[in-house]
Amino acid sequence: MNKTGKFIALSLTALLASCGGGNKWHLDGKISGLSEDDMVVLEGNNQGYWYPMDTIKVSSNGSYSYSREAQGYPDIYRLRVGDKSVYFPVDSIESISLSAEAPDIESTCTLGGSPQAANLVRVDSMIRVAAAQGGAASVSTNAELKRQLGQMIVADPAGIVTYYIINKSVAGKPIFNPSVKEDLRIIGAVANAFNERRPSDPRTGYLRRLFLGNRPKSNLDALNEGNLRVANEVRAFDIKLFDNTGKEHSLLDVTSKGNVVILNFTAYTADGSPALNVALNKVYEKYRSQGLEIFQVAFDDDEYAWKQAAKNLPWITVLNGPNDGDKALRDYNVGALPAIFIFDRNGDVVERVSDISTLDSSVARRL
Repeated sequence: MNKTGKFIALSLTALLASCGGGNKWHLDGKISGLSEDDMVVLEGNNQGYWYPMDTIKVSSNGSYSYSREAQGYPDIYRLRVGDKSVYFPVDSIESISLSAEAPDIESTCTLGGSPQAANLVRVDSMIRVAAAQGGAASVSTNAELKRQLGQMIVADPAGIVTYYIINKSVAGKPIFNPSVKEDLRIIGAVANAFNERRPSDPRTGYLRRLFLGNRPKSNLDALNEGNLRVANEVRAFDIKLFDNTGKEHSLLDVTSKGNVVILNFTAYTADGSPALNVALNKVYEKYRSQGLEIFQVAFDDDEYAWKQAAKNLPWITVLNGPNDGDKALRDYNVGALPAIFIFDRNGDVVERVSDISTLDSSVARRL
């Protein structure tokens, strides 16, 4: 399957699951090395408190298959064996694979099945490396680790992995501590994103209280005004690719010029691509004189066909070909195309647009 096909297939996973398996998410894999007394326990989280939800039945060779009704919003769960636990995200009705070897299931775990799962593995790996280098107690003050995690937060501030990062503690110390001014600003940005995009999510109220309960007195109305910014040192991930004339463009260069920037991940060969570009063009023509730029990243295998389409577009469009890999998609937590992000004039990612009909109003708020 070509790259475009793979990502279109990702977007169809939920539909196929709903047709064949009902409104459920699925978990399967293999936990090897279990003793007769070991139990594999599924646990849920309630604002920091982990509680048992079910016991996973494991076969004699360690394999298992489990499903559970989806609850209508993304969440983080964990499997526990003894005093060791591994975490996994569930966004909707996807299928997650989780395998490990007891007793140390934390360091032997492999996790896959969704972009969120891959990013959670990435977060835990980064934390383990930082702990191995400086000790577990130093993780909460590791500036480089927090910078990298901050970039992931910026890419998807209302995502379930972001929620996991914000609530992650190592050696009893939160990585993002609400009593630290810079950390509180990041927590506030996440709370604001959840407040805007997930108002009915039960975690939204928790994040709101976490921020408001630790905010400086001078920022009493900051969350309600929706003007919280991620700290300046937390920047988005750069993308450096070439346009149809062979000129290289850098996303961070474009976002550093004081314009509002739409970042769009797309595939020109997808059926909905022409309609998407028409919608983008309407917004672009309306606001380009006020400082709007579009940075469009196309994931297409046919470079010639892409060039023919790209040369007719008035904005920056670059090609992420098969040899360029999927780093940009992983950095911005994109599991299906198209995907749209908005950068404000300060060069910060301030919104991930899920409904193209709201793009005009979203851009207008930033100009």
